[in-house]
Amino acid sequence: MPGLIRGVARTAVIAGTATAVSNRVSRRQAGRWAAQEAPPPQAYPQPVDAPPPPAAPEPVGMTTKIEQLQQLAALRDQGVLSEAEFATEKSRILDQ
Repeated sequence: MPGLIRGVARTAVIAGTATAVSNRVSRRQAGRWAAQEAPPPQAYPQPVDAPPPPAAPEPVGMTTKIEQLQQLAALRDQGVLSEAEFATEKSRILDQ
């Protein structure tokens, strides 16, 4: 009987070792397959599109400028604006 137990024990050790090696090989192969299927990591982040620049203001028509100058002159005549303020605003309107 001691020979039988020794034979069974030897078989169990060999079977356990074979199972451990087989599992290790399976895990390694699964890792390799997963690495092949995964997309390669990007070295740099994707650039983000910058928002479009604000639209340039539309040029003001001459009739609009004339109306603004008339309103400005009315404010100056009423005493709301001084001559210096009137001149500053007038040049701003004409430079548009």
